[in-house]
Amino acid sequence: MISEAIEDKELNEHISSLPHDGREVFLIENGTVRVSVVSATRMVNQMRANHNTGLLETYILGQGYIAGALLSSAVKGNDRIQLDIECGGPIGGMSIEAWASGAVRGYLRHNPIPLEKPLESLDTSLLYGPGFLTVTKILEGSKTPFSGQIMLAHGNLAKDLAQYYQESEQTPSLFYLSIRFDSKGRVWGAGGVFIQALPGCGEETLEKLQNASSSFSDLGKALSEGMSASEYGEKEFEAFSPEHIAHIPTGFSCPCSKEHFESYMKGLPASEKEAILKGKFPLVLECLNCGTTYSFSKEETENLFREDL
Repeated sequence: MISEAIEDKELNEHISSLPHDGREVFLIENGTVRVSVVSATRMVNQMRANHNTGLLETYILGQGYIAGALLSSAVKGNDRIQLDIECGGPIGGMSIEAWASGAVRGYLRHNPIPLEKPLESLDTSLLYGPGFLTVTKILEGSKTPFSGQIMLAHGNLAKDLAQYYQESEQTPSLFYLSIRFDSKGRVWGAGGVFIQALPGCGEETLEKLQNASSSFSDLGKALSEGMSASEYGEKEFEAFSPEHIAHIPTGFSCPCSKEHFESYMKGLPASEKEAILKGKFPLVLECLNCGTTYSFSKEETENLFREDL
């Protein structure tokens, strides 16, 4: 992956003044509930630079990246988790992949999002429309990934993820995704919270958490003002005796490379290779997951294909 430069000097200075992005994990209520808090301001800004997204696309895909960073708290080691949405609305869907190590990548199926008229609110239900949400865990050493799917019920990513955990994994959960833009439409603060019931969590605790979640401080605003994810978790869950158990750096990262694309091109059928050589050069290939482009001259391409043609 090649990280595109964030050209806005003021934005760069702001990001540099903030604590590093990361995922903070807490146990509360005597270990019966797990809370993950993610700070993701740099990640969402880098995503925007690489995918060249507008404000609306940044809001939708940024929520997906934050959700991926939160979901990855449910896997460990070299495991990863995928979030896929297929829908009939203007978004078309999105694909997000996140590793337990904190790396996140992914893309919108429609960028830019085609709209017939400007949005009048941030109600995303019309943007999603009918569709499906799928979560897949790819566990190291396991031959078969674990996958679950629900129909979109809300057209709101946080609510639909909570619905997924309730229906597919029978685990009461809450999600809070927050992106704060400044007056110039720049991402000034971004993060999220994932609350998940563990064995032994009672109905009384769930009710207390549900009530508490309705009065959470604005996470995007708090992060934009320099609060860390750890400080936010300690503050908002103070009444639940939080125990901090893990810190994982989080960021936009993709394992793609020019060498990977070379291997892919070498494996193409001879007929496709011949067609490529008759086409225009330089040949530019793009990684959907991170927006990185790799350019191949005609000479490079001929050298790659020489053994097979």
